[in-house]
Amino acid sequence: MSHGEFDGEAFYASLDSQRQARRITWKQVAKESGVSASTLTRISQGRRPDVDSMAALLAWSGLNGDSFVRRNKRASREPESLAQITVLLRADRNLTPEGIVALEALVKSAYEKLRGD
Repeated sequence: MSHGEFDGEAFYASLDSQRQARRITWKQVAKESGVSASTLTRISQGRRPDVDSMAALLAWSGLNGDSFVRRNKRASREPESLAQITVLLRADRNLTPEGIVALEALVKSAYEKLRGD
């Protein structure tokens, strides 16, 4: 049984709403987002985007990818603290890649030593 499923129809509808709000064509969406027009056509036909195309379209639109994941009730859970910290560290533009790795190692080590299980 699947724990979550991508809602491609909602994703495409949201992209279309964003496109309409900006009063641009799909060709312009392709150019601005860096995603090929053929990929946009495939998404409109119900096919799932590849991960890079989805990331580019989410960045272009400002939409949150989590909005398009439908979870069953048993799969609904909060992400682990370390996973959330990793996301924040990797999004910090003030850190170098080496700094991110060093901080992740430091936080993970401290967390393992100090957690109360």
